[in-house]
Parts: sequence; structure tokens; C-alpha cells
Amino acid sequence: MENKTKNSITRRSALALGGAAALGAGTGLVSVGAQAQGKAIVNLQLGWLLSGNQLGEVAAKYMGYYDAEGIDMRFQAGGPNIDGVAIVAAGRFEVGQVSSSPSLMLAASQDIPIKCFAVGAQQHPYTFFSLKKNPVAKPADLVGKKVGIQATGVILLRALLAKNNIPESSVQIVTIGADMAPLLTGQVDVVTGWLTNTTALKVLGDQRVDLRLWDTGVRLYALPYYATARNIQTKTDTLARFVRATGKGWEYAYANPTQAVDFLIKEFPNLNRADEIEAADVMLKYAFNENTKTNGWGAMDPQVWKDQIDLYAQLGQFSKRVPSVDEVMTMEVLAATGTARPRIG
Repeated sequence: MENKTKNSITRRSALALGGAAALGAGTGLVSVGAQAQGKAIVNLQLGWLLSGNQLGEVAAKYMGYYDAEGIDMRFQAGGPNIDGVAIVAAGRFEVGQVSSSPSLMLAASQDIPIKCFAVGAQQHPYTFFSLKKNPVAKPADLVGKKVGIQATGVILLRALLAKNNIPESSVQIVTIGADMAPLLTGQVDVVTGWLTNTTALKVLGDQRVDLRLWDTGVRLYALPYYATARNIQTKTDTLARFVRATGKGWEYAYANPTQAVDFLIKEFPNLNRADEIEAADVMLKYAFNENTKTNGWGAMDPQVWKDQIDLYAQLGQFSKRVPSVDEVMTMEVLAATGTARPRIG
């Protein structure tokens, strides 16, 4: 669920690590335990401008779930010139959220001490869009096509092709922005974007054909939460309280989407209410699915992380070394929250 400004920024930076690799020794030494009026301060550093991706967090704030857990939760906006990974790794803020899981894999490969402890979207909504008159409904349909894609998304196309044994030379890459117009004007056969960006997708109408990256075998997570390895180890209880409250907020949004959007608009007045109501329906399907019904909101699978790492290693994306799964993610906070996380789907 993203407004136009957020979408543009997210896609440009979805897999970018920025300057985080330049961090030296001593990162991550500021703990989550800072206090404000008896509450633990948890600053949530976002990888984008304030947006509808925080539907559940805003609901948790307005419903008092963070207060009940003794958490003073504060949103910290990201943007094109803000390296959220570096900020969290340096200990300036306590928790971060990036758009796509590979950012955390790349960070770990550069010895940056952060780990994912929960995910906001169970499957990545990144999608290849085409039109019914020239449909791309399966990976093989990409052969011979012109794919309009942002520079930062090329690695995702390469991953799709590699996963499905399709030569990269069989696809023509055309670098474009976030606009869907090149597809409508016939400049390209395919464009890319997030299914949660319902506002941008309206222009494609009922002629749209979707090929989700997840369905092609490239299984990435979206909206993962992360913290320093030190804070995960020493402040597990505070992070667990943050997860419990956030999960309750998303549960409230699931049951009361219109009211949750009203909270969202109150918190972020720049958003459009009608657009966010429409987008909420899509976003909530990514926050909750069969996996969350069994394992609770925020759940993730170490095997999915391993598959991601292996694929990116195959594509030569780790310039320093290939990280292990344990360096990229931890199940510790999820285990500490157990059945307290909503199990709906």
C-alpha cells in the first residue's frame, strides 16, 4: 500500500544498500532501552516517506496497543537521501523496515550487524504487468519481450530468468521510471511494480495481466523489520513487546480497515483516503495469509531466506562474501511472542 511518491522512492531503493557498508566498528551499541516517561522508546526507521505501509502500526498507536506494552513508538521517515540501514546499524534508531528482503542480505554480506526479526508482507508483491492483447502470464512468455523496468529492479528480472532457466539475452530490458505509460503506448510489452500500488495500476484497467515475482519461484519478503544483532540479543523483551503491539494493530486493521485508514489519514494527512481504503484491501492480503493463520502475524521461514541467499549468490550479488541464514535473520523475537501474534489468514 503505497502512494505515488512512496512508490517511486521504494522502487528506486528497493535493493540498494547505500552507504551502510562504510560503517566501522562499534555500530549498534545504542540499545532499545531508552526511556520516555517510563516507556521504552522504539523509533521505527522507514525506508520510504510516511505512507500507508504503516496501516497496522498507526492502528496500534491510536488503539493504545503500544502504550499497553510500555512502548513509546515513533515513526521516522525515510527518503531518497536517507540510508535507513546505516542509521539503525549505527544505533541512532532502534528498529528499521525496508521494502525488500535482499537489502538485509546484502547488508549482512558486508558485515553490517543487523538482522530481520519479523516480516510485514508474507509474499513480495513485486509484479510484472502486461496487457491481454500481448499477455505475459508465465515466465516463458517473457521470451522476446521488451521489459520496462527501473534500474534497481533489473536484478529481480535476472533472478526470475535464472530461476526459470531463461537466457537473459532472450529479453530486452528498457530502463523506465515508475510510470505505467510505456506499456499503454506500446513502448514496452511489460512494466513492473507492486500490486499494492492500486492507485498507479488503475490506468491499466481490466486489460491488466499479472505475473507475480513470487509465483515465478523467486520468493522474497517485503517490508521486513530489522534491528541490530546486539539489540536482538540484549533487548529481546522490548522488541517482543513491539511485535505484539504491532501485530495487534494489523489485526485491528484486518477487522476494521476503514477505521484503520481513518487513523492513517489522521497520522499522515498527505494521504488520500479513498486511495488508501482501496489499497488496504490488497495490503492486508499480504500481511495475512495461510502462513499467518498457522504461525501468526510477522512469521517467516528460514528456508525462504536460504533460497533467496542461494539465488543471489548464483547471480554474483555478494561482492564480499555469502552470508549465512543466521546472519540475516533470527526467529528469537517471533519465538518470544508465540501465540500473542494474531493467527488469521
